[in-house]
Amino acid sequence: MTHDNQHDSYYDYYEKLANWSFDEFGIHSESLTDWDLYDILRSLVTRDSRVLDLGTGGGEKLLLEYPECEEILGTDYSPAMIATARRNLEACGRTDVAFEVMDNLNMNVPDDHFDVVVARHTITDPAQIIKCLKPGGHLLIRGVDKYDCWSLKMLFGGGQGWDDPAPVSITDYENVLRAGFKDVDLVPIHEWDFFKSREQFRAFLAKVPILDGMQDRIDDKLLDEYIEKNTFGGRIKLLRMYYGITARK
Repeated sequence: MTHDNQHDSYYDYYEKLANWSFDEFGIHSESLTDWDLYDILRSLVTRDSRVLDLGTGGGEKLLLEYPECEEILGTDYSPAMIATARRNLEACGRTDVAFEVMDNLNMNVPDDHFDVVVARHTITDPAQIIKCLKPGGHLLIRGVDKYDCWSLKMLFGGGQGWDDPAPVSITDYENVLRAGFKDVDLVPIHEWDFFKSREQFRAFLAKVPILDGMQDRIDDKLLDEYIEKNTFGGRIKLLRMYYGITARK
């Protein structure tokens, strides 16, 4: 999938998902990697900091996990997601947060303005991000890698990132380096997701883009084969493979 096609696909996908939450699937996650984006963020942010959150979605993680500071701007390509984020903000009552619709590949923010830019599970253009960071400012990226849920994708013969020539973690890492960032680190992140029932697991796969292009026609025979091989202690487990990047302007 090309960068532009992936961009448009994300727009269509998240416009449809503006009013649901991962909480409905009852997922229990266990991290196998000692790398936490929110711990790193909290170590960098002071009361005077300005933070830009790219791909904010419905703003739930931002409102829950981000420390209070001078300014936090959450942006998303999807107007429906931003509408959800603004409703969540109204219910939360924070005064240091604003949400705006913005295309990550056509950023409309001031130069040299933010102390930290965070990009979670979203497309980025590091060349544009570095312009909006203050000198010495930090970039934090957390993304889904090509080999996420790979045993499931192998069974189904496709899925998100299946045809990518290189893992997106490597592509992002190289783009951050090319943009001129310093102290660039790439960390693989592995987690187990556990599901209590077949129904929850199937509903999850029908909602998220892991089996990209197959969500509406999941093969139940293959699904049951995966569940039989990957049920431990009464729970279905799925190996998630993410990546984290930290960098400094």
